[in-house]
Amino acid sequence: MTDDLDALADDLAEFATEDKPVARSAVDERVIAGFEDIQRFAEQAGHPPRHGDDKDIFERLYAVRLESLIANPAYVALLQSSDHQGLLNEASTASEIDDDIDLDALASDLEDLDDLDDVASDITELKHVRPVAEKRAAEEIANRETCADFDKFKPLFEQVQSELDVGLRTTRPPETSAEIEAGRFYILSGQKAYVAEVGEPFKQDYGDWDARLRVVFDNGTESNLLMRSLHRAMSKDKSSRTISDPTAGPLFTDVSADGDEASGIIYVLRSKSNLPVVTANRDLLHKIGVTGGSVERRIANAKLEPTFLMADVEIVTTYELYNINRVKLENLLHRVFERARLEIEIKDRFGHPVTPREWFLVPLFAIDEAVERIRDGTIKGVAYDPATASLQ
Repeated sequence: MTDDLDALADDLAEFATEDKPVARSAVDERVIAGFEDIQRFAEQAGHPPRHGDDKDIFERLYAVRLESLIANPAYVALLQSSDHQGLLNEASTASEIDDDIDLDALASDLEDLDDLDDVASDITELKHVRPVAEKRAAEEIANRETCADFDKFKPLFEQVQSELDVGLRTTRPPETSAEIEAGRFYILSGQKAYVAEVGEPFKQDYGDWDARLRVVFDNGTESNLLMRSLHRAMSKDKSSRTISDPTAGPLFTDVSADGDEASGIIYVLRSKSNLPVVTANRDLLHKIGVTGGSVERRIANAKLEPTFLMADVEIVTTYELYNINRVKLENLLHRVFERARLEIEIKDRFGHPVTPREWFLVPLFAIDEAVERIRDGTIKGVAYDPATASLQ
């Protein structure tokens, strides 16, 4: 009899109706996906998400989301069967829940994260506050006025540009977690920004610390904005940069300090060539170059190289430099003396014509002055004038 029943069951099996998947709305799908995020967090952290200023921003977001789920009976019914961790049975998601939590502040904290739209689902309705934070930051940045005392800031911007030109300063992408400090320079929307003042720190209503800044821009305007607003504006501007402090240590010296990184040597040479243009201007004609090694080794085969006019040379003076970009420095020096560049064509040892580019008809004192101006940051816009034999 049992065998007959088994056979009958087998015969009927092929006519069995397959269980159809339950159709869910888009809202239900988002609710389930959001709850799965919370479950993954709880599995990794070993506890449900909790509130608190000391908590990770995602944990705080998940805590808000879980509270919203627990408060909605329809969502609880939808998720109950998959709640293997008992998260929906939690009386609360923290030892002490802050009933006054500011979702606007929480959302603004998340603005630096690329996947905000994914994590801020319809469950917590956080998406609607994002434009509010964006608008607030944009208004603060745009709300500029004329800087009445810009004359005292203009030289600072000029010096920073000079230090960028020679590699004393560099730019790098901003770090959103880094503290914004008075005296630091930034680039925002293509303009240099100088933090002239940082006010007393204060605690926002939602618990985060902030401070009011006085920011001066290189176009002669200034803005009184919050530190968090500047952070947000820089994170949204893909071209924004932080300008480094000038590298410590001497620029040109024969003595290095502890921690200085040697960069190379500026050399000034005089040619021993018998070419007419050289013999007529021997005390005025100088080769200005930069090397990362020994100058003596660099000029050892001078008479075989067209860049040295196929003749021996003598070293007139050198400047040892530290913590500076020698390529930028060499280009800068050549630009300063561009109008005095010697135009000459000479043949190399194989008979090929070569035009050396590092020989200039300038007196030594003008080279010394240019180096000094680079040292003190006043080289910007300066050029050598052959008519007066001076830097203008």
